[in-house]
Amino acid sequence: MRILILNPEYPPVGGGSANACAHLAAKLTGLGQEVVVLTARYGDLPHDEQNKGLRILRIPALRRQKDRSGALEQVVFILGGALGALKLLRTWRPEVVLAFFGTPSGVIALVLKLLFGLPYVVSLRGGDVPGFRPYDFALYHRLIGPLLHVVWRRAAAVVANSQGLRDLAGAFDSRVEIQIIPNGVAAEVFATPERRWEPAQLLSVGRVVHQKGFDLLLGALGNLTDLEWHLSIAGDGPLRGDLEAMTNSLGIAERVRFLGWLDRATLISHYRRANLFVYPSRHEGMPNAVLEAMASGLPVLASLIAGNEELVVEGETGLLIPSEDAEALSAALRELIPAAARRQRLGAAGYQRVAEHYSWDMVAGRYLALLRASLEAG
Repeated sequence: MRILILNPEYPPVGGGSANACAHLAAKLTGLGQEVVVLTARYGDLPHDEQNKGLRILRIPALRRQKDRSGALEQVVFILGGALGALKLLRTWRPEVVLAFFGTPSGVIALVLKLLFGLPYVVSLRGGDVPGFRPYDFALYHRLIGPLLHVVWRRAAAVVANSQGLRDLAGAFDSRVEIQIIPNGVAAEVFATPERRWEPAQLLSVGRVVHQKGFDLLLGALGNLTDLEWHLSIAGDGPLRGDLEAMTNSLGIAERVRFLGWLDRATLISHYRRANLFVYPSRHEGMPNAVLEAMASGLPVLASLIAGNEELVVEGETGLLIPSEDAEALSAALRELIPAAARRQRLGAAGYQRVAEHYSWDMVAGRYLALLRASLEAG
């Protein structure tokens, strides 16, 4: 089957969606499918790349930042992506389209459906669902809402990566049936045979933005200077300067390291050095960072939100605390930081959970079945 995947971000550009797209595309190719990924051009990355049978086309999109894009860049990707897809179709005709994000990719898929009758599947990722991160996207969602209804309803299938995201999408459009296919993780890549469990080495990973709740984490740790711990934050973003100032005001600057963006191998090395993963995010679809932490054998302390609550089993693989509750976060940290043996037990159970239930082979198999059904249905 010939599959065209549309996604404005693809490694090394983007975050969780890019990671999921790359793994899924590689697995589908490995299953004997002919896959082309159409994504945004960035920096000096090759415009047309072949990687183990997978073709990656990068089209002009005015992408200015590696970790995120704005509304104008989204619009430009729709225009450039549509033109790029039309050019591609002169020499290669996909049978089905998989669009990561209802917009911008879903809009391109809709155009291809209207012009050529190509069936498409939409994979919802979070920011493209009205109600997700209202402090960032409320106006954007109001503007694109009418278009999203059309994109979703003309799709052969719509997929969410967590129950929480499915519920949010259902509240926006109850007429669309939404399936769940979670993100996966390459557990064999992150597995850590040996780890030092003392002293407490905390790790958090993600864009340094309001959504990720790093301010809550620093505030909670400011109350725990009597304990031995160090924190590393892997990622970057517009709030880094504010958070660095916050560590100074709390008197914990010497215990906190901001690592910036890391390549995959370096990030994995930090997962292996850490012995407690903390993820106080305010909103998620299904966080790849939590999956990766569990795959490396780390216990996870996370906020009780959609995505996190489906991955972390309370008291078995980690602890869940109410979102926005710095006091509860501080109390949970006080409980786990001195408890090395407990952290080790939680981490081992977390690895077992993701290895059994969240492999990319399983995810790719479910997407392939869905794409085949979409093609047969027309």
